[in-house]
Amino acid sequence: MTSSVRRPKIIVFDLDYTLWPFWVDTHVTPPFRYGKGTDVIDAHGQKIRYYKDSPEILKNLVKEGYEVGVASRTSEIKGANQLLNLFGWDKYINYKEIYPGSKVTHFSKIKKDSGVDFKDMLFFDDEQRNIVDLTKLGVLSILVKDGVSHAVIKQGLDKFAHQ
Repeated sequence: MTSSVRRPKIIVFDLDYTLWPFWVDTHVTPPFRYGKGTDVIDAHGQKIRYYKDSPEILKNLVKEGYEVGVASRTSEIKGANQLLNLFGWDKYINYKEIYPGSKVTHFSKIKKDSGVDFKDMLFFDDEQRNIVDLTKLGVLSILVKDGVSHAVIKQGLDKFAHQ
């Protein structure tokens, strides 16, 4: 007998204060580039950091067969995309919705592009208003307090499996 655990078809992440600890449109200054080695720096030479677990989380989710998306309301569209590229995360991301406006718009576009229902999506974000908006659509939405971590992801996947 095989036990099938309910899994999301797409896992979507906010960017600011979810995958990285800053607002890309106010706390750092594009354009971004490589500094020493693989360090990513902004226009002032400030090193750009992400939450420690972010790259491994993205890599592991893709390895486990999940599709991954990002949804950000930032007005710094070019800078956010530049960071995803410089961090080497583009290869993990199937859906990118990065522009100002409601996350409902972002998720409606992901749903249209993927053919996946809202109920089959899992979302991580640091802003309560986005959690509220997407929960109304039927997206299981997890409030992230101090960036994503392996524990936060496990908690979200467990909650999804048992809803």
